[in-house]
Amino acid sequence: MSAEEPPLREPDLPRTAKVRPQALRTGWTTGTCAAAAAKAAATALLTGAVQTDVEIALPSGRRVGFPVERCDVEPGRRAEAVVVKDAGDDPDVTHGAHLTATLRWRDSAGLELEGGTGVGTVTKPGLGLALGGPAINDTPRRMIEYSVGEVIDLLERGVTAVISVPQGERMARKTTNARLGILGGISILGTTGVVRPFSTASWRASVMQAVSVLAAQGGTTLVLCTGARTEHAARALRPDLPEVAFVEVGDFTGAALRVAVDKGLTGVVFVGMAGKLTKLAAGVLMTHYTRSRIDTDLLAGLSREAGLPAAAVEEVAGANSARHAYEIWQREGRLTTAGELLCGRVADVLARFTDHRLRVDVSLVDFTGHDLIASSRRWAA
Repeated sequence: MSAEEPPLREPDLPRTAKVRPQALRTGWTTGTCAAAAAKAAATALLTGAVQTDVEIALPSGRRVGFPVERCDVEPGRRAEAVVVKDAGDDPDVTHGAHLTATLRWRDSAGLELEGGTGVGTVTKPGLGLALGGPAINDTPRRMIEYSVGEVIDLLERGVTAVISVPQGERMARKTTNARLGILGGISILGTTGVVRPFSTASWRASVMQAVSVLAAQGGTTLVLCTGARTEHAARALRPDLPEVAFVEVGDFTGAALRVAVDKGLTGVVFVGMAGKLTKLAAGVLMTHYTRSRIDTDLLAGLSREAGLPAAAVEEVAGANSARHAYEIWQREGRLTTAGELLCGRVADVLARFTDHRLRVDVSLVDFTGHDLIASSRRWAA
């Protein structure tokens, strides 16, 4: 590593991505609520009695109880139960969703699991789920089977369970499901059964999943954006790439790059604003604000290299944010020059992090996300 190359760091995030005076309230995943609804329906199907509450086991072994919002029974034929999702203090689009399980007897032993209204259908590879099947992930599937099996001996008897979510298709519009090839509704998700407020683990997992989906569809170039505005800019800059290539990476650049290398991708494009790019240029691959700070010495060095006068360089060294430095560059007529130097530094860092196994392009956009300011390599198809 040369004297100018910063060490590469990927600090871990805090338990939550937001600090509050009081502890944040945890909630339940869609998978947990689906399992609870399925067990309530199974009990009603077996006994003919309407259920008002239900208890299930989480993957950890911990047992939790839920009220049953609604339970309908046709004795000996069919039962349906609803559990309403409580996401706790997590800003989850599925908070309040009515996870509904409809169970019927079938001739063959075992559980047959189907997706109903509001549960997405898998239409693209890379998710680890059968094409044409419901978007119900592995852990929720096992939780549903285990919960039903606590009531009905599935070695002796068979049931068909249909999981549905009224309004699920509307909820899915606020997710990346369509881009991943999950159409018609939400996914039934969860690995622990518990929603951690402002869960960073779920975001990291969704980023890694999105990269895997791109690879499974034969994509070779990944476009990482830090948010909605930078994604808008990236789409305008690379209209030649399919929708699935664009991933909102947030703070998890390192995680995304590792998957890209593992899946055999050949190129990565990073589109960001000054703040994230400055952290990446300093070698920080996990850029959450509580785990990294803006390196004003780095910005001052770039300013000097870009030809800013000494007084302006000193001003940048004392800047209170990357945006402040950006505004100084703009004022001094050196925004594009300094921006290109910044992009070049970031490209070097990303290339080193991947052992130069990916072709790297980096672009800086303005704070509206509308204008390209600079690039490490001019955009070429």
